[in-house]
Amino acid sequence: METLSHAITSSVSAKLSLPRNDNVYRRCSVGYHHGHGFSYLNLDTLRSIRGRRIFSEVQCSQQSSNNSIDFSDPDWKSKFQQDFERRFNIPHITDIFPDAQSFPSTFCLRMRTPVNEDFAEGYPSDEEWHGYINNNDRVLLKVINYSSHKSAGAECIDPNCTWVEQWVHRAGPREKIYFKPEEVKAAIVTCGGLCPGLNDVIRQIVITLEIYGVKNIVGIPFGYRGFSDKGLDEMPLSRKVVQNIHLSGGSLLGVSRGGPSVSDIVTSMEERGINMLFVLGGNGTHAGANAIHNECRKRKMKVAVVGVPKTIDNDILLMDKTFGFDTAVEEAQRAINSAYIEAHSAYHGIGVVKLMGRSSGFIAMQSSLASGQVDICLIPEVPFRLHGPHGVLRHLNYLIETKGSAVVCVAEGAGQNLIEKTNATDASGNIVLGDIGVHIQQETKKYFKELGIPADVKYIDPTYMIRACRANASDGILCTVLGQNAVHGAFAGYGGITVGICNTHYVYFPIPEVISHPREVDPNSRMWHRCLTSTGQPDFI
Repeated sequence: METLSHAITSSVSAKLSLPRNDNVYRRCSVGYHHGHGFSYLNLDTLRSIRGRRIFSEVQCSQQSSNNSIDFSDPDWKSKFQQDFERRFNIPHITDIFPDAQSFPSTFCLRMRTPVNEDFAEGYPSDEEWHGYINNNDRVLLKVINYSSHKSAGAECIDPNCTWVEQWVHRAGPREKIYFKPEEVKAAIVTCGGLCPGLNDVIRQIVITLEIYGVKNIVGIPFGYRGFSDKGLDEMPLSRKVVQNIHLSGGSLLGVSRGGPSVSDIVTSMEERGINMLFVLGGNGTHAGANAIHNECRKRKMKVAVVGVPKTIDNDILLMDKTFGFDTAVEEAQRAINSAYIEAHSAYHGIGVVKLMGRSSGFIAMQSSLASGQVDICLIPEVPFRLHGPHGVLRHLNYLIETKGSAVVCVAEGAGQNLIEKTNATDASGNIVLGDIGVHIQQETKKYFKELGIPADVKYIDPTYMIRACRANASDGILCTVLGQNAVHGAFAGYGGITVGICNTHYVYFPIPEVISHPREVDPNSRMWHRCLTSTGQPDFI
């Protein structure tokens, strides 16, 4: 049986053969994102395509020919919408158990008395309460009607940028539920690395489960590993246990990467009687959750597997943001300000700050934009050179000559082509990145030494300080709502889903649609343009 890491890799790879879900044209035909499966282009080509989209035909390397769109077909728009609805239809218990019985929801905020333990009088309901979500409620995925593919950040389906409505499922409590609360054993697991807000989500899942009437709630310690390690016991959870855990960072349950095989995890769930599993993690963890969901369906187990996207990098597809991101941007201000003070106070001072972002530069971009103290922002999505007439070092020299100091903010995944690769991987199968921050610091010192110009270069890496922080108010609200909606989705009978925020509304996505590849900064987006306007940096190619 495959290991969990193999299942994650297989799940993601398999998904890549389907139509891309963010934008059919975004990365077709021509790409310039180094290190993400796209070919390198020469510098003249890079300059020629900067700031615009290139359209030829919809034949992405990730798409099979039978899934490509024929725009000469007069019905292509309706066919596209039908295919979109099929892909974004969220799995339900009735898909496997057509005769599954539903019950009136035990979640009603007008009824504040505790639910009777034995439900002798049946399940309480209040038909006059209009706080439920209809199963047919939808949220619009895209809200900007671009008139041209040349518009900044344009995301078009066809060369004419035809407006096509794309609707996804609205999240929230349903009037009918498919699990009896007294028969539920719910488990929560946190995987991957630390992220601000983990305890907030755990807390809210437990509180919402108790409102439904669930008494048997457990935490699985240290990620998926907790399903197989005999030395790790379940942690009983209740409102009393989790009441104040959101006041500190980290995870009450602990985190880890990797784990046992999918089969072993599902077998462990069967033995423990777990029929609701809430998985907090990023792309890899969600791929594992989807594999667990599929294995449960294969074994005809009535189990709801629901994901809550946890990635400080904000690199989950289709979502406005993920929890922990706002806190990371806020905490990064301290590091950037420290680098600025160090650089500004020194003779020819240069401050280099490395922030999180393996394949996506959202934290570096937003932090630079928020601080107003950054002169150069480097992200994985935009290639750059250190040396040469258009390189970063030449611009640093210009800044020293004109300003006397400079601050550089770089994402950890930027410039990996400039560093010698080790080919090492972590327990999750991620490539171990070279330290671009140290590399820039060393190359900067060497460059100015060769010029005979004194330079005081300071390097700050606040990564683990940021990850361990308590969630700020913005993330606290996001975590609260995500946790609540995860429970609502499970009781409504959905599985193999994740909950997220889309155009300020909370929605359910089928897991495969958000894990095919990391969400990345669009170099032609208005937000990146705003960052460039703020830093005043040129092209470094």
